[in-house]
Amino acid sequence: MKNTKLLTTTTFRNHLADVIDEVNEKEDYVLVTERGEPRAALVNIDFFEDLLAANSPAFIKSIEEAREDFKAGRVYTHEQVFGDL
Repeated sequence: MKNTKLLTTTTFRNHLADVIDEVNEKEDYVLVTERGEPRAALVNIDFFEDLLAANSPAFIKSIEEAREDFKAGRVYTHEQVFGDL
């Protein structure tokens, strides 16, 4: 797991474009602090979409169903899915 990067609100405000570039290139997220306490987070879009998906009831249900299928042996081989590529 990556180290969590903390930025003060002043640093965040003064270097917004650089912070956005850094989040998109190197980090999943940075936390913005005020008086030493985390107040907000800036996350890259991939990480944000993963968070949304992970909190989606439909997504969670599909994972549960896939696990049940796997346990019951309802699986396909690579050949069955992709054939002779």
